Amino acid sequence: MSGLLASAITAAEKRRRLRVALESGRLQRFPGAFSPLVAKLTAEVGFDGVYVSGAVLSADLGLPDIGLTTLTEVCGRGAQIASATDLPTLIDADTGFGEPMNVARTVTLLEDAGLAGLHLEDQVNPKRCGHLDGKSVVDTAEMVKRLRAAVSARRDANLIVCARTDAAGVEGLPAAIERAKAYADAGADLIFTEALRTPTEFEQFRAAVDTPLLANMTEFGKSELLTARQLSDMGYNVVIYPVTTLRLAMHAVEAGLRDIISSGTQAGLVDRMQSRSRLYGLLRYADYNDFDSDIYNFAPQEARP
Repeated sequence: MSGLLASAITAAEKRRRLRVALESGRLQRFPGAFSPLVAKLTAEVGFDGVYVSGAVLSADLGLPDIGLTTLTEVCGRGAQIASATDLPTLIDADTGFGEPMNVARTVTLLEDAGLAGLHLEDQVNPKRCGHLDGKSVVDTAEMVKRLRAAVSARRDANLIVCARTDAAGVEGLPAAIERAKAYADAGADLIFTEALRTPTEFEQFRAAVDTPLLANMTEFGKSELLTARQLSDMGYNVVIYPVTTLRLAMHAVEAGLRDIISSGTQAGLVDRMQSRSRLYGLLRYADYNDFDSDIYNFAPQEARP
């Protein structure tokens, strides 16, 4: 039964493993998951962790990424995804959903929800997507207050508090580096610098900051898409692919729906679908049968999707 209905290991153990991984010298790869099912596939394929993007959560609710989602929505979806696998889950906590006291409550609830880490950003509230123009950032002292509130609120010392800075596109790279150092001094375990453009900028940031660093490899943004090998060689500790799975899925869904409208049937799409047996395998139907055949007592037909 272990690991069937939820993760086989505790949230505390996931946090411990993530903290050890940050100190391992090996790049940790965290694809974004927009559902627990995607998180299960992420684990099966062999990634190191799962990321929950605020932009993806907003989009999944049919909303733009402009700070409209609530703490309750983020905690709920984060808890579902975090419990789906044994991998650590890092979640986007935007600006912390309010003033420093709100940030402290955000950390408490996300810790209770089973997350291994969260990141807070230094944008003003309401925020906007980090790869859009026209962003504004709070002053360094205000962000330091957010981070100190976050660090003081965690009860598990292994919960990763990551500080994201959007200052590179607003104030320039040197200012972003200085902010990163101040955020590390305030207790941030990991620094996420948003919207660096070139390999040189990524290298300059790494050379200037001693704290573990996270790189955001999002498509259609300002950053050149670097390989895991490039980032590893530079000395980055974590890479996220925040919206990749949603973009892949939505492209396929749109193409399929348009095909059904034009042809009147989905028959021509079957070979592009995940089969019924593959889904059942991912969900471990057979293990449920072994656990209680009174609940589940049939086998999927391999010949049918």
